[in-house]
Amino acid sequence: MKIYSESRSIKSLLTGNYADHHVDFNSVKDDGSSKCRFSRCIYHLFLFALLILIVDFALLIIYDLILIDLITSSEVSEIPLIMQDGIVDLSKYDMTSTNWALADECAIVPNEDRFDCFPRGPSNESVCTQRGCCWKPTESRTEMDGFKKLDVPWCYYPVAFKSYEQVNKTVANHVTTVFLRNVIKSPYPDDVPLLRMVIKAESNFRVHVKIEDATGKSFETPYPDTPVMSESISETALNYKISIEDDGPGFTIQRKSNGQILFDTRSGGFIFSKQFIQISSKLLSNNIYGLGEHRNNFMLDTNWNRITLFAHDSPPLDGINGYGSHPFLLNVANGGQSHGVFLKNSHPMEIILQPAPAITYRVLGGVLDFYFFVGPSPADVTKQYFDLIGYPFMPPYWSLGFHMCKYGQSSLQVTMDTLNRTMAAGIPVDVQWNDLDYMDRNNDFTRNKKEFAKLPEFIENLHSMGMHYVPILDPGVSAAEPRGTYPPFDEGLADQVFIKNESGLPLVGRVWSQGATVWPDFTNQNTITYWLNQLKRLHEDIPFDGLWIDMNEPSNFVDGSLRGCENNPWDNPPYTPIVEGGHLNFKTICMNAEQYLGKHYQLHNVHGFSEAIASNFALTEIRNKRPFIISRSTFAGQGKFSGHWTGDVFSTWNDMKHSVADIMSFNLFGIPMVGADICGFNGNTTADLCQRWLQLGAFYPFSRTHNSDDCIDQDPVSMGPEVVASTKKALEVRYMLLPYLYSLFWRAHAYGETVARSLFFEYPEDTRTYNISTQFMWGSALLIVPVLKEGDTFVQAYLPGEFWYDLKTFKRVVGGDVALSAPMDIIPVLVKPKSIIPFQYPGNTTTERLYLLPYKLSLSSRLSPFGLLVALDSNSTAEGFLYWDDGDSLNSYEWSHYNQISFAVANNCLSSKAKHWGYDVPMPVNLVLVLGVTSHVKNVTNNGQKCNFEYKAEFQGLFVFVDKTDFKDNVIISWSF
Repeated sequence: MKIYSESRSIKSLLTGNYADHHVDFNSVKDDGSSKCRFSRCIYHLFLFALLILIVDFALLIIYDLILIDLITSSEVSEIPLIMQDGIVDLSKYDMTSTNWALADECAIVPNEDRFDCFPRGPSNESVCTQRGCCWKPTESRTEMDGFKKLDVPWCYYPVAFKSYEQVNKTVANHVTTVFLRNVIKSPYPDDVPLLRMVIKAESNFRVHVKIEDATGKSFETPYPDTPVMSESISETALNYKISIEDDGPGFTIQRKSNGQILFDTRSGGFIFSKQFIQISSKLLSNNIYGLGEHRNNFMLDTNWNRITLFAHDSPPLDGINGYGSHPFLLNVANGGQSHGVFLKNSHPMEIILQPAPAITYRVLGGVLDFYFFVGPSPADVTKQYFDLIGYPFMPPYWSLGFHMCKYGQSSLQVTMDTLNRTMAAGIPVDVQWNDLDYMDRNNDFTRNKKEFAKLPEFIENLHSMGMHYVPILDPGVSAAEPRGTYPPFDEGLADQVFIKNESGLPLVGRVWSQGATVWPDFTNQNTITYWLNQLKRLHEDIPFDGLWIDMNEPSNFVDGSLRGCENNPWDNPPYTPIVEGGHLNFKTICMNAEQYLGKHYQLHNVHGFSEAIASNFALTEIRNKRPFIISRSTFAGQGKFSGHWTGDVFSTWNDMKHSVADIMSFNLFGIPMVGADICGFNGNTTADLCQRWLQLGAFYPFSRTHNSDDCIDQDPVSMGPEVVASTKKALEVRYMLLPYLYSLFWRAHAYGETVARSLFFEYPEDTRTYNISTQFMWGSALLIVPVLKEGDTFVQAYLPGEFWYDLKTFKRVVGGDVALSAPMDIIPVLVKPKSIIPFQYPGNTTTERLYLLPYKLSLSSRLSPFGLLVALDSNSTAEGFLYWDDGDSLNSYEWSHYNQISFAVANNCLSSKAKHWGYDVPMPVNLVLVLGVTSHVKNVTNNGQKCNFEYKAEFQGLFVFVDKTDFKDNVIISWSF
């Protein structure tokens, strides 16, 4: 305020208003000469006026220096008071296309490049031009309402629309800081008058662009914890070039190697108000992936596609906002060079993709906190993204087995009967789950001691057989139990850990409990201790091995609270994205609810993330083993703490098909432990659908069957003998390949790689791979091609490259467009040339135990000897790797308690090398199968000693049988012709 008052004093001096300055003209001394009195007064007045002008000029210079200093520092809170007169209020002017948005500026914008100036509500030429925008109807248009598809906007921004102008720019040490002054008011309240844009080169491959209110602190999401880069940077090593407009907020990021412009914000109607922020950019190509969670193909539709990121409890449907929020996209140019964009912001947001190609972000608050990753390969981009948000957690080995669950198992006996018939059928299974049925009246941290009286004994029996148990847990805690009878509520109330309403009392809604529900605030550190204590008490009763955290969007059976939500700007923002129900508090809690770190409006999208952190910590403390958590709601970076299942999908062929895109997308998001409810959750499945889905589900990274309480049983045995037979075949392949799958999860955890991935990750130069949403890979070596249409016994596939190997027949399959045979009991799986895949003989569980059935004695898969499947390329070379540890201990990789073995084939010789040996257990290998050996083999040696072998000319395969061979020793197997 000091600068402001000095400015007013200067103004009063210049206007001759001296009253406030107490200048006493009577104090001027008269020398007694009446003749000169007048001239002397004039003279003195002249000197005084001259002095005033000099002082005034000096003060103005000082004032300008202070203003510049304030602009170039972080202390600029007073600047808006002196800048507001410079803001243009468009409502005072007749804003027509001829006096603001010039006609030629409007005419040169092609339809696909139009950025919408009137995103919601009815518009016409008058209200459009009042915003300074162009109005030009198209020949055909679909009026938009609800979830219908967008169309070419009639009201759009002119090319030179600038709502902010630069007032200062500094460049130092690869950091550019720009201050931007608002000069055109937006249609939304509370435009931010002064912005700070900081563009920082954080590494040779990563750029950080942050645009924020320079006059005050805005909310920034606390998740994920993004580390500051300490990498030294040189201008010559940078793989990108940053350019900034001279007169506005626009900037571009360009790839140095070929000049590709990756992101270009120089048009599109930039807006930055307290609760509505909009920025648009041209993109490199229409090959765009990510921006979850929503129902879509893997490659996103850019034909006026609107995506809302606002966590919501709804079965996955077209156009509906989904369970989580992942504002990350991968953009791939034809030829394979790729880049990524991540907007770190947890507010509700809406994203528009248009044919230009271009993107528009509409964010309801906070800051624009962008990170750009310049690749250049798709795998490089995701690794650079995971470097920022955190690498995925290392799962326990047992979690890679087959899981079983059903909602509506009214008693423990029903659960046991289902599991027993599965095991009796010889179907591998590792984990039994229970939905709400095990709880007492659906209350968290309780057990139904009547119908699930022997649940603790059941779990101990599972453990004795090398199996595991996971229960469901909701974030909502019952507030309806009598005081003193339900510790989770009484203790939470005493610890003040529940989310509060506007009055400071716990916000009360309703979920599964029989009455009122309150929600722990996981952003409060006290809640971490509270959550740990409740889980400890539950674990003492039922010794569970993992947690299933559901309903954590958070879901609510009423809108806001039992008494609704008061009228406030958080529940009724100036702009509401297209969300189910039409308002933000639909079937969730009030947006103005108070949490430790801010309003629920700001933290809604990270509620599941914050619960996953608390649950991960609690499980680690309780079990002192690797935590295993599956969460419904997710946010960027959550893969460090939990996996995900895709929610309440329907038992339809279409939903099964979409699951392929879902698991590939979540691998882009850094959550490789992902799967869909096999056979579907909602609605009754059919035997044919369930049979095909069980085959596909055997290759989900997280493989679990589960369905609703009002649907038929859909465990494999209940579906009939044909389903049982094909399920056994598919799961036996999964269990055989678990060493390879586990090694892929290690690569994800240690190096930031994906587990399930698109074909274009391996063939980025092949544009045919870009739009495939019905095939996926495990790592670089295996391709899964599921049958996704009813009645099909062949499946059409595209195989890039020269050839592949069929995992069932071992025969070569020529690359290109192929029809793969897929009888009802088979899912096609192919092996990529130049691959070496470690495997084990499949058992009925994964763990290092025996279990006895009435029907047979069975080993676990981890106790079986190893084998190697070698798929030679046309040059007769191949390579692979294996990671091995005890499968359950904490920090095995970080503390070097693991074994790492590499494999390579060249010159008719297979070699294995133990690169690290920190887990001293036997790792015997007794079989090597080499595919692609084109001539009859006459001799095979193992470390110089002759060994047994068999050559199969019908598929050019060499079987090598070895004994007394261990991966601890360097193995060399050679063959000659």
